[in-house]
Amino acid sequence: MLEVGARMSEESLRETTPQVFLIARPSLDLDGMRGYLESVGGESWLDRRVDEAGGNPNPGEALVEFGGRLCYRSWEPGLNPNVRRIRTDQAEYFANILRSQHGSVLEHANYSFALRDCSRVFTHEIVRHRAGSAFSQESLRYVRLADIGFRVPPALEPVREQVISIVEQLEEFQLSAAQKLGIDAEGVPFHAKKEVTSALRRLAPIGLSTDIIWTANARTLRHVIEMRTAPGAEEELRLVFDRVAQIMLREAPGLFQDFTRQDDSSWVPEHHKV
Repeated sequence: MLEVGARMSEESLRETTPQVFLIARPSLDLDGMRGYLESVGGESWLDRRVDEAGGNPNPGEALVEFGGRLCYRSWEPGLNPNVRRIRTDQAEYFANILRSQHGSVLEHANYSFALRDCSRVFTHEIVRHRAGSAFSQESLRYVRLADIGFRVPPALEPVREQVISIVEQLEEFQLSAAQKLGIDAEGVPFHAKKEVTSALRRLAPIGLSTDIIWTANARTLRHVIEMRTAPGAEEELRLVFDRVAQIMLREAPGLFQDFTRQDDSSWVPEHHKV
């Protein structure tokens, strides 16, 4: 069996790149929607959206539009005497929602992302966006740091070799310390392993790669995309949210129709703080 130091000398740092996976989107119950509309008198709206989408309306967009039309009972002419004009085109309807900053209805549509191999620098910043979000992050109280992934940011490329050497030493310490403390010995209870694992994370680089699930509603997504792709945002966040923005423009184009990607990869909306 190789000693820890010997094994590490034959291995190199596992360099990583952040990955973004959309893992959940809204789901519609068309029967439930139809039941409500039958009692209100707006079935024609649902029929139109279902027909336009070939039987499968975009769930996030349909949910947001449903919430918006409910507020004004604007399903079809005649249901609300105060409403004389009914926008039937969905893109135009959403454009009006964005212009009028009626952003509360965007909060009904939630999307979940698994963010893979992001640094804990990244996760420390994203969890600040608490409103309209939910987070589940890999716990280093329970997950042993036997294999530290790390991404060298562009600003540190001139000292790349030093960075890699430091991180490799920290990884080697994690392995040798766990071995010296004997937490893998037969019969060591889980609570003892957890205590040592929790303590060892204090000697890990904040830039180590980790995973987090982030769920956010469309209103929050708009805000975070604009804020975290701006030129002054942290480099890794700009990289990740550029990808999130591209996913959301495909996923719910009507809700993000006013965003434009600039040459510097920032995403700028026509309507701010909707």
